[in-house]
Amino acid sequence: MTTHSPEPVAPTRTRVRFNPFSAEFRDDPYPLYQQLRETEPVHRTLGMWVLTRHADVRGVLHDRSFSAGLIPSLVSRQAERLGHCSVAQIERLGRKSLVFTDNPDHARLRGLVNRVFTARSVEALRPLVTRVAGELMERAWRDGGLDVIADLAAPLPVAVLCEWMDLPEELRGRVGPWTHDIRFLLEPGMMKGGDFERVCAVVEEFAAAIDAVLPDRRARPGTDLISQLLAARTAGGDVLSDEELVFVCIMCFVAGNETTKSLIGNGTLALLRHPEQAALLRGGPEPVEAAVTEALRYDPPLQLTKRLATRDMQLGGAWISAGEQLLVCLGAANRDPAVFPAPDEFDLSRTGGGHLGFGHGMHGCLGGLLAELQAQVAFEYLFVRSRELAPRSAELEWQDHSFIVRGLKSLHVDVRRAR
Repeated sequence: MTTHSPEPVAPTRTRVRFNPFSAEFRDDPYPLYQQLRETEPVHRTLGMWVLTRHADVRGVLHDRSFSAGLIPSLVSRQAERLGHCSVAQIERLGRKSLVFTDNPDHARLRGLVNRVFTARSVEALRPLVTRVAGELMERAWRDGGLDVIADLAAPLPVAVLCEWMDLPEELRGRVGPWTHDIRFLLEPGMMKGGDFERVCAVVEEFAAAIDAVLPDRRARPGTDLISQLLAARTAGGDVLSDEELVFVCIMCFVAGNETTKSLIGNGTLALLRHPEQAALLRGGPEPVEAAVTEALRYDPPLQLTKRLATRDMQLGGAWISAGEQLLVCLGAANRDPAVFPAPDEFDLSRTGGGHLGFGHGMHGCLGGLLAELQAQVAFEYLFVRSRELAPRSAELEWQDHSFIVRGLKSLHVDVRRAR
């Protein structure tokens, strides 16, 4: 009698459920990113395509046929859905901001603003950043500890931008709360009815406050950012309009504050969890710079960004139609083993670059150099000019007011000044 072995049964493929709003994702998104990369790197869910491979993410960010102008439309749609129609000012902010414009408008604005945000001009801010961080750390050394987020990472970028713009003293205490409110425009799906009324009022107030500064800077220009933006012009004589300049200043805070804060917080946590890597920072400026670069790869503040397909195309075996949304996972791309060997290790000796922590292509972060500078100075104060830096608790709580930005609510540490 002949017996036959049963036919092998193919293993059942478990579909990965992507939920960026879950507590598990906030606590640690990287296992889910890995599952998606390995099983379904172009994943359809929540009415959009989710991309997790480095090659796909970089390709979409590089391809100018994918539009970054999705957010203003979503703001208008959400306002209409909630019965709130008077959003003209925030619609103008969205449609005239570098973050959300496509070419040719983006190229024109970027060409003007790039004349001010140069490597030389940012490096010239190092004494300012060092002074502000030093003042914040003096209090921490005196008290024997600090909340890295509330006492250093959050106030540092706001204070630096206020001083670089030379904003009137009476405005400086209001800029932080204004910025927190306006940043909801980056995620209009999370806005509720009352949010629109508050954000509209804040945008009006913030814009009026900066606009009121312009006549004085025209009459008495200085070395501040606003004076430099007023003076910026192309070879053909093109300049920023007053409204464009005001919106550039507002978006410097909106796009730069939360990300810089989270870069410092996430990087500090990574260094605390890898003391052998933190010890390398005492070797000079190069390891400090390497620590910032690796922090941007290992646990970037901006985890997700959106694009809109403007043409039909195939991507990773999937057919994407014009008008469909793509959720581009920068955090997942930065842990892709096809580009980064041992991607889950925090390693200051890593070479090759290629991280997408600041995005890529024409919408790469305008303030990336300034964010890096502030993180370098913060790490120097925490890990070189300080000693006995130790977390007060192993318990961590990640912020939940944003699903695109990953950052800690707090990080309490003990600290002493180094001898």
